[in-house]
Amino acid sequence: MKSTDNQVTNMPTPKKLSRRTLLGGAATAAVAVVQTSFAKAVQIGISGTSFPADDPTKRPGVPPGERGTRSLFEKAAKKPSDISSRTPLQDLYGMLTPSDLHFERHHNGVPAIDPAKHELLIHGMVEKPMVFNLADLKRFPSVSRIAFLECSGNFRTGKETLSPQDICGLTSQSEWTGVKLSTLFREVGVRPVATWFLAEGGDAAVMTRSIPIRKGWDDAIIAYAQNGEALRPEQGYPVRLFLPGWEGNTNVKWLRRLELSDQPYMTREETSKYTEPIKDTERGPGKFRQFSFDIDARSIITFPAYPNPVQPGWIEIRGLAWSGRGKVSRVDVSTDAGKSWHSATLQDPILDKAHTAFRYLWQWKGDETEIMSRVTDETGYIQPTIGQLLEARGPDMGGYHLNPITAWQIKRDGRVLHRPETWK
Repeated sequence: MKSTDNQVTNMPTPKKLSRRTLLGGAATAAVAVVQTSFAKAVQIGISGTSFPADDPTKRPGVPPGERGTRSLFEKAAKKPSDISSRTPLQDLYGMLTPSDLHFERHHNGVPAIDPAKHELLIHGMVEKPMVFNLADLKRFPSVSRIAFLECSGNFRTGKETLSPQDICGLTSQSEWTGVKLSTLFREVGVRPVATWFLAEGGDAAVMTRSIPIRKGWDDAIIAYAQNGEALRPEQGYPVRLFLPGWEGNTNVKWLRRLELSDQPYMTREETSKYTEPIKDTERGPGKFRQFSFDIDARSIITFPAYPNPVQPGWIEIRGLAWSGRGKVSRVDVSTDAGKSWHSATLQDPILDKAHTAFRYLWQWKGDETEIMSRVTDETGYIQPTIGQLLEARGPDMGGYHLNPITAWQIKRDGRVLHRPETWK
């Protein structure tokens, strides 16, 4: 028999297999093909037979490299637009978002910043204005925590052909590592009169937001790492402000300056943007709600969901729930368009201000219905319907801080479609 690296020639003609020969493992047996419900075919190799050229057991694989890669068979990807890209929630497992699939939201693109030249200035109402480089920040005691990040404009509806990624893909979860902002506050000596600070980014938009100083003393982090590696440029490399549970735009990326004051700075991003109309009956006509930092409790079923169809039988309903005000206490699931609700199982760990995975086992008998989820957080807040939001805020409630219950239509043919919400 003559062989080359890629093929075997002059092979003997395979003998016909008998049941006795197959079960006995005869050396001259050929390849048997078994049809399964999980794949088109499973090839059973018996000694003395040939294998297809793409059989991974018959040729060396790729040697070790400098960086790992995702399998070519996995197609999860973000959906980009001019200013953002959305996390494929329906394609993820567990509670953590891979760094390269973390959502993005930029106000003037991603800057390229040399970490050796980057500095963070802290000044204003402090005893000792100071400038910190990246090495300085890393010399302080570090802290890590798992928490979600979400854009305050994270809601889309209006079409049946929307996936979880389309509806609320501007949320992701990571392990964030850095130095507590309170540590730096002590270093510079914050004056008692200071009640706000301005966070300024080093991007082309020079993104700025006013933040109450109480958040800085509480759980704010100057983050330089994410999921065990340095921040990626899209997430603020080399340093960013991370405010657990607060709307995404306050978590200023590419952070270069903090200025302390006794009042908010009334920047563009907190006057003409990131404000919400309120009902005239609350504070008179023409009023807007400002500085609504906390992300309200929310949940979404990620399976079944568009575009993946289902078949009658037992289905594990899966999804994510989270709250910017603390831990998720419970998630209820309805499989009959909200007529009845059933408690879902929460996946440990259940962390403060973090995505929590939930599951509910359901037997679908093929009838048309709607499924949905509803979260309750540890403050007692219950995720509202779009009608409840409309009642609380009025018809011109804008596009920020919308967290309504999301429903999925299950059609008789197994199609799963978004049930659009309308209020205008």
